[in-house]
Amino acid sequence: MKHSRKLSSLALITAGAITLAGCAAGGESAEPADAAELETLSIMAPFLVTNAPTAGNDIELALEEVIDVDLDITWVPNSSYEDKTNITLAGDDIPQVMVIQGKSPGFVRNAQAGAFWELTDYLDDYPNLKSTYPEVQAAASVNGEVYGVFRARDVMRAAVIVRKDWLANVGMEMPKTTDDLYEIAKAFTEEDPDGNGADDTYGIIIPKWPGAIGTNSPYDVMETWFGAGNRWTERDGELVPSFTTDEFLEGVEYEKTLIDEGLVNPDYATFDSATWNEPFLNGKGGIIIDVHSRAGVLMSLFKQQNPDTFDQFVDVSGNLEGPDGELHAHPTTGYSGFLAVPKTNVRTEAELRGVLEVLNAMNSPEAGPILNNGIEGETYTVEGDLAVAITDAPQTLKDDVLSFSQLGMNVGGFQGLLPKQPSDYEQEMYDKRKEIEASDLEFATFDPASPYVSPTYVSKGAQLDVIVSDARLQYIAGQIDLNALKSAIELWRTSGGNDVIAEVNELYSSSN
Repeated sequence: MKHSRKLSSLALITAGAITLAGCAAGGESAEPADAAELETLSIMAPFLVTNAPTAGNDIELALEEVIDVDLDITWVPNSSYEDKTNITLAGDDIPQVMVIQGKSPGFVRNAQAGAFWELTDYLDDYPNLKSTYPEVQAAASVNGEVYGVFRARDVMRAAVIVRKDWLANVGMEMPKTTDDLYEIAKAFTEEDPDGNGADDTYGIIIPKWPGAIGTNSPYDVMETWFGAGNRWTERDGELVPSFTTDEFLEGVEYEKTLIDEGLVNPDYATFDSATWNEPFLNGKGGIIIDVHSRAGVLMSLFKQQNPDTFDQFVDVSGNLEGPDGELHAHPTTGYSGFLAVPKTNVRTEAELRGVLEVLNAMNSPEAGPILNNGIEGETYTVEGDLAVAITDAPQTLKDDVLSFSQLGMNVGGFQGLLPKQPSDYEQEMYDKRKEIEASDLEFATFDPASPYVSPTYVSKGAQLDVIVSDARLQYIAGQIDLNALKSAIELWRTSGGNDVIAEVNELYSSSN
């Protein structure tokens, strides 16, 4: 049986000082309620590995030592987590903290009905819960109201991954603009970049994309580069879907040109994304527009094939400047769900502050390496400021780290140790990717409508967006003309899209 503990006096003093400082700065803030001292914190969270962590495992014990509170965690398989969330909220045995995986209609309804604490006015009182990413905090909100501490993910992931050896063979440099991308794709298609004397290569590899508009497809990324926005954009003070802009049509025309000229794999409409790497590895295609981490995967695959020369095949750049000469970088939402506090077992403000004290400690620099890396000497060692994985660590322990990482928030920046790469070349490329992320972040084109939940979109959005995404693919394939594409956009409007636009803008106006 675990021994009972209370939050350490140091943690209470630190958070209390922050709270008092915040009150002093505001001048008129009411005195906040004292935090209730918790002995145990109950949490429900998903696990993505085969087996859930057992109670009292080494990672849990190490984390409890840092946060000075016992943890009572209910682990639920990720595949059934949404169902379990709904069942739990409908019952009586509700934990103090729940990982919520997204703004599902069920969660939004419960939050707006008062089932969860609204945290907007609380998080700034806790240094480790105050986000340094206001756009991400807004995206994770429900109509501007914050119902959870978001779980941060890389904001900038879009990248152009290029066959480095092909680029050298055609005498070109990494792309900086969409024009550069076109020229490189053309050279890779027409100039025998692999030197085998056969006409058997193409430029860009694009798979069949299962998602609709705004699901981070290569098409979405290119349209953002053209200035269309990111799902939504602001035009003359009004928020509009990106696909209603002239820049969207220009971006789609660019995509159609790539396909018309044979610069993309001919089976782009049916090619399985699970095998996206294969044409790149096998010397059929030379460019992938996807997340930058794919570059690391490709390097590892080349290393397996050619351990002595694997550093010659992969290079990466970030987002590209559009035809207007500006960099419109395509970001992710920057989060993957959040940790929310139901009101059933956290009834008072004092109890809420007690929970937030623990979450603040759980998101501290001391707890971060436990959640993200494990236990020093058991799952990793430290070299400089990097973590070196211990490859022969027990699989159960490594799985436990992956499960506990689901509790990581990192709202002010990554709290763990970055991994040391296996070779100098891989470390150089990893560092380059991180530099690209930081540089592109300055030009991120965030979705301004992401905080807002349109009732019409909740009920009809999936069906509405397919109208446009299907028409986009049909247009670039030459199956319909430009007028038909525009007609599909108008059909979106008359099928409920105009209601979505009106509702989003009403929410936008009321929050500004």
